[in-house]
Amino acid sequence: MQPIDSPYLVPTDGSFELSSVPTAPPSGDEDTWKKQLEKRRKRIAKLQRKLYADDRFSLLLVFQAMDAAGKDSTIRNVFSGVNPAGFQVYSFKQPSSEELDHDFLWRSARSLPERGRIGVFNRSYYEEVLVVRVHPEYLAGQKLPYTEDREALWAQRYASIRDHERHLADNGTVVVKFWLNVSQREQRQRFIDRIDEADKNWKFSAGDVAESKLWSEYMEAYQTALRETSRDTAPWYAIPADSKPFMRATVADIVLRTLEAMPLRWPEPSRKDRDAMKRLRGELVAAQAKTAPKKKGASKPSGEKAAPKKTPAQKTSSKRRGKR
Repeated sequence: MQPIDSPYLVPTDGSFELSSVPTAPPSGDEDTWKKQLEKRRKRIAKLQRKLYADDRFSLLLVFQAMDAAGKDSTIRNVFSGVNPAGFQVYSFKQPSSEELDHDFLWRSARSLPERGRIGVFNRSYYEEVLVVRVHPEYLAGQKLPYTEDREALWAQRYASIRDHERHLADNGTVVVKFWLNVSQREQRQRFIDRIDEADKNWKFSAGDVAESKLWSEYMEAYQTALRETSRDTAPWYAIPADSKPFMRATVADIVLRTLEAMPLRWPEPSRKDRDAMKRLRGELVAAQAKTAPKKKGASKPSGEKAAPKKTPAQKTSSKRRGKR
């Protein structure tokens, strides 16, 4: 399946340049973007049901971003209408001791969506070529046999990711990846808002501010990761994230068009199943007819005479007798 065309599609030929992608949205207004999101969200929900019924494909959506870019709220707003039975979200934080005893793809491979489902990775195995690249000291806890040649290590990990995603695509999992590209200035403002607004205090972390000071290192890591792993089988989209309404509407657009491009179909019953359904339908219709509620004014069973209607004079006489 070819990538969905978009001005935010990261080139799949390894030529990506960070300087070529904006963090600010194009001209427009928030009300329009919110209306677009609502329409796309409803259509996504309908197509998800078809994906679930078809049960041949799955859709994996990977979200990566700097802190406060809006990953959680985007996932919540774009997918609020989908059926939870066919939808799953996994957030990958600091690896556990068990996870560190396996290769870096192991923990995410256990959480891949089954056929018929949409799966979302809120952060992912890409942390191993982003955070760990910025903090190579984390490699000491991974018990790797070969870490002397760091550039060779990163190249191996990029190759492992490409091979992994190609394997998923070959087996029916459509992989689409979103980098929510927020500016450092906007990130700082969101940190300030988290401090100033009481209901956002819980989101604030001093560690996030410390990581923001390594902005240049992170941007270099993102540029290399996207350059090395955006391929036709698993494209990246660099979404401007300084406006949350625009970002959400754009993510919804790409998800919707991806689902529309997938060769989904409603399951076709066999001739035997059709014959059985036809027979059972006849039985159900007959049963419904027997238990149908009687309509008002329906005739009484034969042999029973209906009481004669009273004349106006008789009704008046009855009322007078009742008052005595």
